[in-house]
Formats: sequence, C-alpha cells, structure tokens
Amino acid sequence: MKRRDMNRDWISTARTLSEALPYLQRYDDAIVVIKFGGHAMGDDEAMETFARDVVLMRQVGVNPVIVHGGGPMINEMLDKLAIKSDFVNGKRVTDEATMEVVEMVLSGRVNKRIVQAINAQGGRAVGLSGKDANLVICDPADPALGLVGAPSEVDPGILHTLFKDDAIPVIAPLGAGRGGETYNINGDTMAGAIAAALKADRLLLLTDVDGVRDASGHVITDLKADQVRAMTADGTISGGMIPKTETALDAIAGGVRAVVILDGRVPNAPLLELFTDHGAGSMIRA
Repeated sequence: MKRRDMNRDWISTARTLSEALPYLQRYDDAIVVIKFGGHAMGDDEAMETFARDVVLMRQVGVNPVIVHGGGPMINEMLDKLAIKSDFVNGKRVTDEATMEVVEMVLSGRVNKRIVQAINAQGGRAVGLSGKDANLVICDPADPALGLVGAPSEVDPGILHTLFKDDAIPVIAPLGAGRGGETYNINGDTMAGAIAAALKADRLLLLTDVDGVRDASGHVITDLKADQVRAMTADGTISGGMIPKTETALDAIAGGVRAVVILDGRVPNAPLLELFTDHGAGSMIRA
C-alpha cells in the first residue's frame, strides 16, 4: 500500500475552502458588478487570473457583471492613426473621428479580449456595450467635451436574460444618445450606473491602488458614506480617488449594498474580497 504524506499546503487549501462556505452561501445568486481596468488589463497572466476568478464566481452561484475601461489602448490607437485631440481642463474632447476609434477599441479589441479570456477558462461570456438593447441611454456629460456621456437611463433587462442563461456579461462603456449618437462613458461611472440599476449586492472597483487611505497613509477597510464626504471635504481623499469615491456614493444612493475599492494588482483580489475574512480593499457602505 502506498502511503501519502499530507502536505501542509494541501491542508491549508482545504481549510480555506471550508472557511469559505458561509461566504459562498452569502453570495449565492447575488449580483456583483466588477469594474475591470488598470494593470490587470495589460498583463496576460493577470488577465488569465482575473478570468478564472470570474468563472469561479459564476460556478458557485454569483452573477458577475464585468464593466471595463480601455483608456491606454484608445490613446495608443489615436497615436497610431495620427488623430490629434483637443483638451478642455485636462479632459479629452471626443469628436466624431475620436469616437470612431473609441468604439472600435472598446467594443472590439478590449471587450473581445476579455470575453475570450473568460471563455478560455470555461465560462460563457457575452460581450456588449451600453448601446445593445438600449442598456444605457446618455445625455451629454459636458457639451464642451463633445461625445462624452452621462448615463441617464439604464434598462438592465438584457442582463437578467443573460443571468438566466448562465452567461457572464462583459460591457464596454459606451452608450446611446437620444438622437442616435454614440457616447463614450467613464468606466467607473458606467459600472456604478449599471450596479445601481441592478440593485447589485456589491460593486468592486479594481484599481492600481490598495484602497482609500487616511491622513496617516493607512488603508481604511470599512467606511461609511458620511466619512467619505468628510474626508473629501478636508482633503484626505484627493486626486484620482475622488471620482472613484463619488461613483461609490452614487451607486449606494442608487441601491447598491456596498462598494469596494480594491487593488486589482493583487492576485485573486475579487475572491479575497468576497469569500474570505481578509478582504482586499476599502468597503464603503451607507
């Protein structure tokens, strides 16, 4: 008879799976919207890991929805095509020529790469944008910025249909205008609007930082909406973190139970956040 030595790593893995049971039960049939962007989008290994995490989430009963960005890829393509951009207060003006490139990159190159990665791990991902089935109707966010949109109406019916078919929606941040225009939407804003329309249990904003920091530089793992407003007012929350926390507050006001700003560079960050005691970022709740 062959003897098998019990490796400590095996025992640790089994213990982790056992400890995950309450969380698996907690999130059974829950809707979790994930804003995917930053470092992980440009790294093949990180993309594969993320795709595997998403497929595992679907396998254990979670309904994940992926909303992605693609700013660096858009900039790269505009440079290749020698399309010059105007800027207003540091923000790119999206004219019709730029919009054609934006849609090509987001709905084509970026969206299908994520879809393919998820499907390669055994999932059933479906790529779409806010234009499909009138998922997102936009108004101009700022007329000076051209075709940059702000979601004004979200109809998540198509997403519920995909959930019933065990499919994973992967959404490019584009929306339809009332006059037939195509609008480019900030990825975080898009994710927040969709999460609110779905009354999602969680909105995970994957970033290249490890969460919201206090005045001493320490990451705060649990925040209330009032604390976020106070920290923004006194300057503790500043710079690029402000639009993310604003997205979080808007999503919570729209019915999302909690929003987590977490570091997408950490392997398996969504799983750590959902299925362990440790968490992986800063949770904001009402």
